[in-house]
Amino acid sequence: MPTLPDRLIFRPDDVDLTRSPLRASLNEPTYVLGAFNPGLTILPNGNLLAMIRVAEALREPVSDAHIRTIRWTAQGYVLDNWPVSSVDMTDPRQFSFRRNNHRMLGLTSLSWLLPVELTPDGLQVIAVHYDRAIAPTTAYEEYGVEDARISSIDGRWYMTTCAVSAERHCTTMHTSDNGLDYKLEGIVLDHQNKDMVLFEGKVGDKFMALTRPLGELYFVYPEDSIYAGGPSINFAQSPDALHWKPLDQPGIRGRKDSSSAAKVGGGSPPILTDAGWLMLYHGVEPQGVVGAYRTFWAVLAADDPSKIVRLEDVEPLLEADPQLTQSIAHLAYLPTPAVFTTGIVDASLMGGGDHYIVASGEADLACRITHIPKSRFA
Repeated sequence: MPTLPDRLIFRPDDVDLTRSPLRASLNEPTYVLGAFNPGLTILPNGNLLAMIRVAEALREPVSDAHIRTIRWTAQGYVLDNWPVSSVDMTDPRQFSFRRNNHRMLGLTSLSWLLPVELTPDGLQVIAVHYDRAIAPTTAYEEYGVEDARISSIDGRWYMTTCAVSAERHCTTMHTSDNGLDYKLEGIVLDHQNKDMVLFEGKVGDKFMALTRPLGELYFVYPEDSIYAGGPSINFAQSPDALHWKPLDQPGIRGRKDSSSAAKVGGGSPPILTDAGWLMLYHGVEPQGVVGAYRTFWAVLAADDPSKIVRLEDVEPLLEADPQLTQSIAHLAYLPTPAVFTTGIVDASLMGGGDHYIVASGEADLACRITHIPKSRFA
């Protein structure tokens, strides 16, 4: 189990919505549905940066028997209206349309990214950089920018995000020369390939990444297979971090022996240790509409990450902790427990102790920082 400290460092009430990028053109009252899933990296000044996903939602999403959604356009943010009778609102994060040739979703919030500077131990906020917030600027981001993962490689920072639109549900790349100011490079993985996480370092002369393509169907494994089937973590490599070739070898797949095998996906950037590439990832156990999210871990071979040296997918590394969110429990909207790990740094790189600083989203509400001793991975 993790060692202390283990605490929330940023909550919905910590966001100043008067400085939200949506205020430029949206006059409707909004609130922060969640401030969570922070990408994490070390800045040149030795402080940490958490790139926090802010999910901003309408105070009154339903009006005159219509559900309203926020959408970015080149002329500003607008509201779309859909008859409530035409949608299923069972999932609090999204709604689905009842009659379509394909499964169609709308979102109950629009997400943007807020850079928050932290002390080197990750436990105190130093500055909130609203002037460097990342919000939609293109048609393929019209419904939001979500779930940053940041990797520092050869003195440059690479940040993947998930862009949401009617055009496509894709992965985008941002780059930075200082870890704080990011430039959008464009789409790097196409429709519904989520949770792309770059390794924090090259393998040979290639960039490496975890990917997680989604689909409408999956083919069954043989009955005697150890694998459960469904969404899994794959590997890809690139000469420049922009053009990616999937590896032929399979990656990390949900196993029948794991309680969280319904869906697995990348979490923190893999970091190189003496044992190999240490990666934290999430697994989902079917519970209710959303499922229960937990954090597990694996070690990949240093010279060939497609070789799994160790896989710990039975005993979770992290689980949701209701005590952490007790003071904001009135804001909870997820019916099932969730911890979603999105960042890791080595405390020893900043003169800290012999532990890792791990950043996660807790209950899709807030940002959680956990200090985990390196001995936990022995």
